[in-house]
Amino acid sequence: MTKYKLEYIWLDGYAPAANLRGKTQIKEFAEFPKLEQLPLWGFDGSSTRQAEGKSSDCVLKPVAVYPDPARKNGVLVMCEVMMPDGVTPHPSNTRATVLDDEGAWFGFEQEYFFYKDGRPLGFPENGFPAPQGEYYTGVGYKNVGSIARQIVEEHLDLCLEAGINHEGINAEVAKGQWEFQIFGKGSKKAADEMWLARYLLQRLTEKYEIDIEYHCKPLGDTDWNGSGMHANFSTDYLRDVGGKAYFEALMEAFGDAREEHIAVYGPDNHLRLTGKHETASIDVFTWGVADRGASVRVPHSFVRNDYRGYLEDRRPNSQGDPYQIASQILKTINSVPTSVETRAAA
Repeated sequence: MTKYKLEYIWLDGYAPAANLRGKTQIKEFAEFPKLEQLPLWGFDGSSTRQAEGKSSDCVLKPVAVYPDPARKNGVLVMCEVMMPDGVTPHPSNTRATVLDDEGAWFGFEQEYFFYKDGRPLGFPENGFPAPQGEYYTGVGYKNVGSIARQIVEEHLDLCLEAGINHEGINAEVAKGQWEFQIFGKGSKKAADEMWLARYLLQRLTEKYEIDIEYHCKPLGDTDWNGSGMHANFSTDYLRDVGGKAYFEALMEAFGDAREEHIAVYGPDNHLRLTGKHETASIDVFTWGVADRGASVRVPHSFVRNDYRGYLEDRRPNSQGDPYQIASQILKTINSVPTSVETRAAA
């Protein structure tokens, strides 16, 4: 029997954006544990804004398991938060209500800033560095510094060793800003892996004494980019059938659902979705072919392929909850009939 270090990871009750939490228990298993072998585990919800002190018990329910490459015999255990009965989802448990579909594929582009001493990594103590322009996909010390690339490369390796479907990294438009991409088949799987990738990044940067700033516009009303979490999405029908009529009906549905989308696309998005810096205004819905200033960017390949493939919703921000984002996108897609005849009769 081997003693495994089980890191139970969950989302707390903070609003408008939840934080990641984690605690470790040690259990013996003959081999790497399967999900069904992992027990429920309690925690003090009064310390995470999920319960009152006079009735503080909450329960962690394991829902996904990955190896933890940073620990010998380590296990990453993604959890849902349940009420004390261990059966009823806690009100903060957004995963429990996710609309899921294994045929719905999601690719999230997580942007973020490295922060040190209260400012983006590489910013001078006073004022600003050279204007943005050369930092995006930049190379060299003056563009990316000496530590950031070391961290993102180490994070990439951790994710791949954990079995998380990490698909790429790049320096972003602003100084100290980076991006990584996570892809998954199914709303829950894609979102689980995004949260775990965030967790691994935040845990990794502890040893570098650097923080991760996920706020969508940390530099405020300045000529510096904010951070998004663009959501690339497709379904079986979009990939295999598609068609211009279906696409146009889908975009009409996205326009009609604009307020519902914005409500779950991350806090303070009005600061980022201004119509500047490669964003559309928060008050409108637009789509465009290869248009990074649109709400939904339509790749050239999608149009060339008779309106089949994937689309990119550019509105979700870097603090968004991928569970809610994927679920809202899928809900809107499912509202559109998948044949011209059905639409005509509706």
